[in-house]
Amino acid sequence: MSRRRLSWQRAVVLALVILLIAAGAIFMIFTLGTSLGAEALLIGTAAAVLPVPVLVACFLWLDRYEPEPLKYLIFCFAWGAFVSTAASLMVNEAAAGWFEHRGLPVSLTAVLVAPFIEELTKALGPILLLIFRRREWSGITDGLVYCGLSAIGFAMVENILYLGGHGYASGASQYGPATGAQQVFAIFIVRILLFGFAHPLFTAMTGIGLGIAARTADRRVRVLAPAAGLLLAMMLHGTWNLLPTLTQATGEVLISVFGFVGVMVPIFFGMVGLAVWLRAWEGRLTERILPDYVRAGWLTPPEVAALSSLGRRHAARAWARRVAGDAGLRAMRSYQFAATRLALLRDGALRGLDRRPADRERTAREEQELLHAISAYRSYFVGRDPQSPVGVWDGHRYHLRFPDGSQRSVDAPEEPVVPIPVVLAPPPPHFPGGYGPPGWYGPRPAAPWPPHR
Repeated sequence: MSRRRLSWQRAVVLALVILLIAAGAIFMIFTLGTSLGAEALLIGTAAAVLPVPVLVACFLWLDRYEPEPLKYLIFCFAWGAFVSTAASLMVNEAAAGWFEHRGLPVSLTAVLVAPFIEELTKALGPILLLIFRRREWSGITDGLVYCGLSAIGFAMVENILYLGGHGYASGASQYGPATGAQQVFAIFIVRILLFGFAHPLFTAMTGIGLGIAARTADRRVRVLAPAAGLLLAMMLHGTWNLLPTLTQATGEVLISVFGFVGVMVPIFFGMVGLAVWLRAWEGRLTERILPDYVRAGWLTPPEVAALSSLGRRHAARAWARRVAGDAGLRAMRSYQFAATRLALLRDGALRGLDRRPADRERTAREEQELLHAISAYRSYFVGRDPQSPVGVWDGHRYHLRFPDGSQRSVDAPEEPVVPIPVVLAPPPPHFPGGYGPPGWYGPRPAAPWPPHR
């Protein structure tokens, strides 16, 4: 398939996705506006939007090592807010009418229909992203972020319906605006402050499955992991909706209390613990993968150590700003993102994710681009610190030159001092066809000075 034809197909898919999101947005605005009224819609929207920045910030906090492109984050949020809500609303209303027509409780919709259609449609946006932009997925962390943002968008629009309709419009129509405002406040506390994590928690299960699928070469796992995650999300969502349904049917409040405290709260804190652990995974990945580039002479041991945690990354940025100003700070930030991307790229190659020759060629080309970008970013701050000796790393040892003109070769310490901003020896020569497969970089560079004796 030619590159021009592939680009044309991607343009068509992009246009269709944009039209679908726009159609969903128009449908939801029209539906909510006609059912709630302008005043209730505005009040519900204002209240529903309040927690969104906090929830979004929590998920972006997970993605600090290699932030995802903003356009993909916006896509997932918009998909959940408009496409998922529009499809779920139509299916849920049709199911409620079907149950009512047959004399069955309408509350069955919340237990038997809503969890399946809502989790499926929330996941479809990230699934499309995985299919068409798989290289943007670094693992489970990205799955949590993409699916979490889709769930936040869905919850925001759903909360507009609850806050504006069941809250303000219902209270104002019976007892006046003051009662409507009181009901909005009560629903806000219960639905958002206490249980605002519900939708992101459910869809996070799908995100785990998608993240696993993104980093495996096993085709069976690529299918089974997302399916298992989606099924678990549906089961959790159904259980969540079942608790208040049983409470209302039996009058036993303890059913909801035991269900929330004994089941949902432990799952929530377990997911938080997993997310925090995954957040540091990319830092640990750089420690495992990047030493290959150290041995090839592209990086120094302290640089790898400085990438291993966010605290060390912040310290490196502060140092870069001290020695090279704002330009050095920007260069260090870009350098860290590029180095993390390089580690993820090589890790994917080692896992066998690139099955086709075209994918392997693309990986080699991207690896080459990242290595040159890293070298360019280093030039902003390396060698500018008067407190550090002038030195060169050749892939094996440091060759240091001191103010008195003396030279000395030093082995890298087991625990590198962070940072040692030394100059690199000339990089491996460029060969036709790129740098070959990851892990092969040609002959190692020689030391620029003879070892001191």
